[in-house]
Amino acid sequence: MNEKERLVFLPGLLCNERLWAPQLDLFKDTYLCEVSDLTRASSINELALQALKQVRGKFNLVGLSMGGYVALEIMRIAPERVKRLALIDTKARADSPEQKRRRRGLLSLAGRGKFKGVTPHLMPLLIHPDRMEDTSLTSEIYKMAEEVGQEAFVRQQTAILDRESHLDILPNIKCPVQVICGQDDLITPLDCSEEIASLTPNAELLVLEDCGHLSNIELPDKVNESLQGWLERNIGPKG
Repeated sequence: MNEKERLVFLPGLLCNERLWAPQLDLFKDTYLCEVSDLTRASSINELALQALKQVRGKFNLVGLSMGGYVALEIMRIAPERVKRLALIDTKARADSPEQKRRRRGLLSLAGRGKFKGVTPHLMPLLIHPDRMEDTSLTSEIYKMAEEVGQEAFVRQQTAILDRESHLDILPNIKCPVQVICGQDDLITPLDCSEEIASLTPNAELLVLEDCGHLSNIELPDKVNESLQGWLERNIGPKG
């Protein structure tokens, strides 16, 4: 019997395995699913190295937001291990000076003991306004932030703040790439995903209407359908 293909998920900032529950439910019987722990290092490179150590052999790779930054770093240092790549609500460019200023402000607050995780004030940045009253969704987001906690948040924000652009590696990615983005994503806006798709040879872009930053749990059925098609795509390059 052939061994199942591995399917590795990389969570975003203040997220953990809860983020991928809809995908794990669908794919757990047909793939060896693993969710990497991205809480234990303060650089994107080190997080990528840790993720690589957590899984053996070749695998299909899915990353959302910060998980996408780590996924692209994996493509920089070990592209031969990735069979297919999916990038959800993320970007390849480095932070702008204004984005870095905001991150430093959040780090300063956390350093003074004022870490509050995801608050009702921040929730509209993560999900579409139409889902703000969906308590089953928002409660999971609050739980994830609480479980990740302040110390890991500082490490993650430091990693994001100090990361380099990955735009230079996109033209060299040879595997099938699925790019997914909520049309109303306020954290990594649609133009970031359009940029990735335009620069990556074997990329397909799915834009989800009426959807924010956490598209895989906002519209799980549509994201799962897209990922199913991506997993069935041939490994070889187009043309």
